[in-house]
Amino acid sequence: MKLFVGTGNPGKVREFRELLDGLPVELVTPRDINLDIEVEETGDTLEENALIKAQAYANAGGLLTLADDSGLFVEALGGAPGVISARYGAPDARTDEDRVNLLLRNLADVPEVERNAAFRCVIVIAEPGVDTVHMAKGELRGIIGKSPRGTNGFGYDPIFVVPEYGKTVAELDSDTKNALSHRGRAARAAREIIADMSATAEGNTRA
Repeated sequence: MKLFVGTGNPGKVREFRELLDGLPVELVTPRDINLDIEVEETGDTLEENALIKAQAYANAGGLLTLADDSGLFVEALGGAPGVISARYGAPDARTDEDRVNLLLRNLADVPEVERNAAFRCVIVIAEPGVDTVHMAKGELRGIIGKSPRGTNGFGYDPIFVVPEYGKTVAELDSDTKNALSHRGRAARAAREIIADMSATAEGNTRA
């Protein structure tokens, strides 16, 4: 069974390959099928945006599709950047580094004890032309560090400190990161959904 990963973000594609490894599915990306599509995230929540992306990619690619929306929610900033995490500071902030630096500037006068934050992820699994979808969620709580550290990550990973490890997400090895991360936790729930769908599809084929 083919599973279309609805994202053009190479970092997310790499993580989903690791997180979904071992499932009886073939992961397919937009590049694999020469699909050039821009999906506008018009939702007010992660759930709405993940749904918009999953259904748009499913209908465009004609395949069972997994898409996610993730965000960084910083308490001292009233939950910002939240659902606009990937567009934080636009149009001036164009890269991950720009957005990280903007966030650090906005927290410059905030002491460590008030830099609590949470990474949240919502995964939606959709089929082309079908309104009913499956949803999985995950969360990782931590604090925002004073400066970027680590290279094993993308987005805000280098400034998100996991207190029990004393390291940023980008400093963790891949196994630890996948076990702890918001996307990893959502993906484990999604794995069960995909495994059930694959078993059902296989049973229908045999029948």
